[in-house]
Amino acid sequence: MTVASSEHLLIVDDEVRHLKALCDTLEAQGYVTTGFTSARDALAALRKKNTFDLVLTDLMMPEIDGIALLRAAQEIDPSLVGVVMTGHATVDTAVSAMKEGAMDYILKPFKMSTITPVLSRALAVRRLRIENEGLQQRLGTRTQELEAANKELETFSYSVSHDLRAPLRAIGGYMELLLDHLGDRIDDESRTYANQVTSSVARMNSLIDDLLRLARTTRTEMHRTPVDLSALVLDIAGKLQAAAGDRQGDWIVAPNVTADADLGLLRVALENLLANAWKYTSKTTRARIEFGVQTQPDGTPVYYVRDNGAGFDMKYAGRLFGPFQRLHAERDFPGTGVGLATVQRIIHKHGGRIWTEAAPNQGATFYFTLPPAPAA
Repeated sequence: MTVASSEHLLIVDDEVRHLKALCDTLEAQGYVTTGFTSARDALAALRKKNTFDLVLTDLMMPEIDGIALLRAAQEIDPSLVGVVMTGHATVDTAVSAMKEGAMDYILKPFKMSTITPVLSRALAVRRLRIENEGLQQRLGTRTQELEAANKELETFSYSVSHDLRAPLRAIGGYMELLLDHLGDRIDDESRTYANQVTSSVARMNSLIDDLLRLARTTRTEMHRTPVDLSALVLDIAGKLQAAAGDRQGDWIVAPNVTADADLGLLRVALENLLANAWKYTSKTTRARIEFGVQTQPDGTPVYYVRDNGAGFDMKYAGRLFGPFQRLHAERDFPGTGVGLATVQRIIHKHGGRIWTEAAPNQGATFYFTLPPAPAA
């Protein structure tokens, strides 16, 4: 019975009769063989034309023993696998050879039914080594590409932060000077145009801030610690309430809710979710915003932010977490459309997921998970 194989075997045995019989038998099995009675000649052939997949060598030879041969061969080709052949009297030595790098050993005298499984296993290991080496190379290349992309992103972020803000500052500054220069001489229509320019500058600055925040969440290194989410939500809610003047709302925050997460990133995520809830309840008689946690049947905690605001039609939910995607008119609820994209990236960075349930004029609930960090 032959095997379908194109593997090239380098066979070394100082006994010519054994060498020829082994080469002929293995070629009949479908292998490509090259035989040598000299270990030095075998190594020379390996250096000259390294096309071998496996070295099958006698253990006890006059010039160089099988252990030294395998060690030298694997220095030439680290992915090369070796199998030693030995008599019963030297089994201990064969085991020592395996400790030195041989994949397996075969006892003499041997049958083909014994040799074939050993060779198959050894060659399978070589294929795995080669595949693993390829994966490591691709991973290294991918890492280099990622590092290069991050550097480009940092350069872009710097450009956005400095080069694009400069003309905006100039536009805003000249508009203020123009308004001060004209004073009471400016008519109402011209003042309206000027205010629109000023508002557009402010909106562009806000958009740049949001884009930079989105970029930072992608490359920020994670530092997980136990985070008191309840305290974090209360802190953010207090600041939103204080900035709103006389506007009042009900904040219902479940106590003692914790998670293993990056505090800085999670603050950004909750600031966006809570600011959205506060914004989209601005036309509600009295805002009601809740934060809490539910437990799924499998024990997974699911955190949520719920409001009684404008809500939206769930048929548009697929667009919700894309940058610059907005489901409400700018005149009704101002914003850049970047906040929820930032939230999604932060949750995904934690290995979690985020989804929503909503209905027009019936509010919205955003659910998210924060799985614990994988064991090191």
